[in-house]
Amino acid sequence: MKLITFTVPCYNSAAYMDHCIETLLTAGEDAEIILVDDGSKDDTGKIADAYAEKYPTIVRVIHQENGGHGEGVNQGIRNATGVYFKVVDSDDWLDTDALQKVLTELRAHLGDEPPLDLMMANYVYEHVADNTQNVVDYKGILPEGRVFHWNEIGKFPPNKNILMHSVIYRTEVLRRSGMELPKHTFYVDNIFVYQPLPQVKTIYYMNLDLYRYFIGREDQSVNEANMIKRVDQQLRVTRIMMNAVDVYALPPEQDKLRAYMLNYFSMMMAISSIFLTLDGSKEALAKRRQLWDDLKAHDGHLYRRCRFSVAEGCNLPGWLGSKISIGGYRIIKSVGMDMVKLQPYQGFAADGAATLCLLLSSLTGIPVSTTHTKTTAIMGVGASKRISAVNWKIVGDMTLAWVLTFPGCGLLGYLMSKLFIAIF
Repeated sequence: MKLITFTVPCYNSAAYMDHCIETLLTAGEDAEIILVDDGSKDDTGKIADAYAEKYPTIVRVIHQENGGHGEGVNQGIRNATGVYFKVVDSDDWLDTDALQKVLTELRAHLGDEPPLDLMMANYVYEHVADNTQNVVDYKGILPEGRVFHWNEIGKFPPNKNILMHSVIYRTEVLRRSGMELPKHTFYVDNIFVYQPLPQVKTIYYMNLDLYRYFIGREDQSVNEANMIKRVDQQLRVTRIMMNAVDVYALPPEQDKLRAYMLNYFSMMMAISSIFLTLDGSKEALAKRRQLWDDLKAHDGHLYRRCRFSVAEGCNLPGWLGSKISIGGYRIIKSVGMDMVKLQPYQGFAADGAATLCLLLSSLTGIPVSTTHTKTTAIMGVGASKRISAVNWKIVGDMTLAWVLTFPGCGLLGYLMSKLFIAIF
């Protein structure tokens, strides 16, 4: 039996899969690498077969009719012989030094009783457009250097959720969970890091940057235009998660896991709702209403929990409600994602700078805009890394909007006042 099975779902991956596979091969005979050729139309299958021929004791190839990423993962779970299981997408890769340390730690826990169910490590967003990196770690959230349980975890901020990139499950945990990912569906990674979690009893976190997540191709599923186009698949995943786990039935020792899963599911409701709102068609808005109605009918407690979360802000009724939801999303996306990408310490620095500025303004009586103060603080923190780290086109658009807002709002106020005087 192998120590770990790496499953690599591949679809038309010939241009970049080599890099991924080469990093996995550094695990040597401890590893089983299952390459799932998902009905590719390029040379993906041939490349996979060549690796299997060259490394017959490590690489296995499964050729299947196109079933999507989820079916590739399903095939890996069905066929895995490793004690542990990790999914690596064909355009991503693992840091080879970190991988050796993770394997050493996994090997050390093979005889544990009860067995180690989940290994976690950091992941790194590799932004090809601007050649920057963003490390997501769990320092201060998860204990380090020892086995722990759910009742010992801290609170996960929204930008540090458990993702497919960060987890290595014990294979038996996945099989015991009964998880079956849907075919021809994007975003199934959300199910992968949700449904099996209640089966996890023991966890180990290594503060290592193991997984490298490539961001940059226009055809990636996380592209906003693609998410709107594929919103029905997002809905499918959200509904599966709705029915997969009764979070309120989790035992007391998993209270903190319940809180995490409630937050995660609320996020899924928010994402589904906002992208249906962005679509804007009558059909899409009807689907949004139906999603919330179905949640209410399925679990009234879970429905109320989502209603009192950010998800409700993405589900405001009527034309005006939709515009407010979209406007809020655009502001968050522009300032918090597109204008500059901040590390956690930089976000803290921006908050501190804005707070100090507002305090000084209050003490001196100088009128300032809270929004402008916070936004410019974010710009300054981003520029401290390097000037090019800030998207100055967005800054220019914001500045123009600010310049036009002052006289525009003043004029509107003047006209509205005159109108009310004339009426009353």
